[in-house]
Amino acid sequence: HELTWLTNCGSRGLFLITALGFHAGIGAFLKNAWNKEPVIVASCGIGIVGVILPFISPYTKYTAMMNSVVPYNYPVPVRDDGNMPDVPSHPCEPKGRSLEWLKKL
Repeated sequence: HELTWLTNCGSRGLFLITALGFHAGIGAFLKNAWNKEPVIVASCGIGIVGVILPFISPYTKYTAMMNSVVPYNYPVPVRDDGNMPDVPSHPCEPKGRSLEWLKKL
């Protein structure tokens, strides 16, 4: 009954039949592959999840934000001669960008 309705819809119905056939074909392939080689199918599934997960994970966003704030070159202690405005006089002196966004997480 459903197939008859889809074929009577013209080109849109043909597209739906093709899409349903495509998904049914993938399902049949995965079922057959799982029955024959479940270890390979499971390892491929884990590999696909491992490739996709970093792009959709919020941890990736926050890790990038923290890495952008942490300096690549750490300051070396220097003897202050009074003519170094960019060098803090004490290691705890707040210089640089604020980390308030990190405290609000």
